[in-house]
This record gives sequence, C-alpha cells and structure tokens, in this order.
Amino acid sequence: MSPTLPDTPCYLNGDYGRVCDAKVSVLDRGFIFGDGIYDVVPVYGRRLFRFDEHLARLERGLQKIRIANPHTREQWLERCRELVARLAAQTGADDQVVYLQVTRGPAPRDHVMPAQVEPTVFMMANPMKPPSAEQRHHGVACVTARDFRWERGDIKSVSLLGNVLARQMSADHGAMETIMFRDGFLTEASGSNVWIAHEGALLGAPKSEHVLEGIRFDLLRELCEETGIAYNLRPIPEADVRSADEVLISSATKEILPVTRLDGEAVGHGALRGKPGPVYARLHEAYQRAKTLQSI
Repeated sequence: MSPTLPDTPCYLNGDYGRVCDAKVSVLDRGFIFGDGIYDVVPVYGRRLFRFDEHLARLERGLQKIRIANPHTREQWLERCRELVARLAAQTGADDQVVYLQVTRGPAPRDHVMPAQVEPTVFMMANPMKPPSAEQRHHGVACVTARDFRWERGDIKSVSLLGNVLARQMSADHGAMETIMFRDGFLTEASGSNVWIAHEGALLGAPKSEHVLEGIRFDLLRELCEETGIAYNLRPIPEADVRSADEVLISSATKEILPVTRLDGEAVGHGALRGKPGPVYARLHEAYQRAKTLQSI
C-alpha cells in the first residue's frame, strides 16, 4: 500500500494548494534528471531562522547549475511566511520546516541544458519533528561508510540518490546517520554536517566540493565565539573521528546532536564515554538562544 500523501500547504508556480494535489510535468527536468536545487528553512515560533543565509545558499546553488533565481528576496520571504501562516492555521504548529525547490523546468528530454525554459518553483511547509529529549540526553548512534557520492557535494541538488543509499545504511542498523569518509578523511553525513570535539575545541571538515556548506557552519562558529570554544576547520582523518572526545552532527532539523555510539562503539573517554559531552552541552544551550534572536 502506498503511503498517504500529506494535505499540508504548498506553493507551485504561483498557486497555493495542498501537497497531495500538486502536480508537475513528467518531463520536468527535476523529475527526469534531478536537475534542480533545494533548501530547507527551520521555523521557530512561526518565524524563519537564518532565512537570509538559507536564501544565499539557494542562490549559490542556482548559479552553479545555471538557473536564474526566479524570485526576489521579498518574494521568497512573502511565500515562506504565507505557507507558515497556512500550516499554523491548519495544524497549530508553531515550529515548522519550509522546503524550497527550484528545477530547470519541463523540456524535451535531452542532457543539454535547454534555453528559455521556465523554472518550476515548489515550496511546502510541514510541522517540525525535532530530536527527542531522550536523543538529546543520551545521544544517538551513527554508522560509517566510504563516501561514494558524486564529486559535487557542495551543490544542494535534488539529485540525492547517493544520500538516500547512505541514509538507508544507517536506518538498516537502527542508527541516526551514516558518517562518511573520502580517501581516509571526514566529509559529512548523509543529511548532516559532522563535527568532533578535541581537547575542548570544535573541529569540522574544511569547505570543499565534497562538503555541503551547512548553514550551521557559520552559526556554530558564532556560537563557539560566544561560548569561548575554539573553532577550526581542517582535514580530519578517520582515526581522529574514532578517537574524538565528542562527535556531533548538525542540520536544519537536528540542530546539533551528540553522537554517543559509532559503529556500535561508545564515543569519548573516561567517565563521559558513551555520553553527551560538555562541548555539546554549551553549544546546545547557545543554539536555543540563537533561535530566538536570529529568526524573522
């Protein structure tokens, strides 16, 4: 039996409606080729969190695949707020996620990028499903894998088969995420950025074509400055991840989460082995303050 599609609000090419009723052409290049860009904006108290940063990343992705941005900032903001208001009226949800997607649009099937095609713009709002109190208190489990995805991880493309396969690997083991390594160095997880804590400092993989520049890159740098935690982006060997004091994952919906088991082994050392650590605790607290201060 196919899953029931949600009746939550959406926007498609100028019209508002319900997700279960929305339709695009079978020749849309997003459907045929995965030829498009997406982003996900978290919403707290019906206010969009770091909206301009998410929109800037969407714009960078569109430029990289040569699609003109179909809307101005004001138009994107207006449509996002309208979806937030519609979902809140329908469900009462104050905390939401707004999904934005732009594909090249419908055209005869040909690998060459067609000229003068109208992009397809799709947006939807859904209630946020935040990590549980138990996950925050006890941490989550992750597995690891070789990073077998394509070389342009910096593009937030709708073509996500590699990420789907990686995420399924963790789901098959009852884990939250699959943390990946390329040529022996940390890249990211299937749907999250990955961080380690070492001697009180927060370390992440450097920005590159293999790593999506998560919005939390700059956010966590700011939170580290606020809380007095050293922050550094550098190549991280797999051995450093496995021997880290703490391992953390971050994303729009996970915020920041402690990883306390990796491939079945407890993370960390001493009394904190297998438990969320102090770097996570300080960053989580600072993150909650930022949600109030950085939403519009």
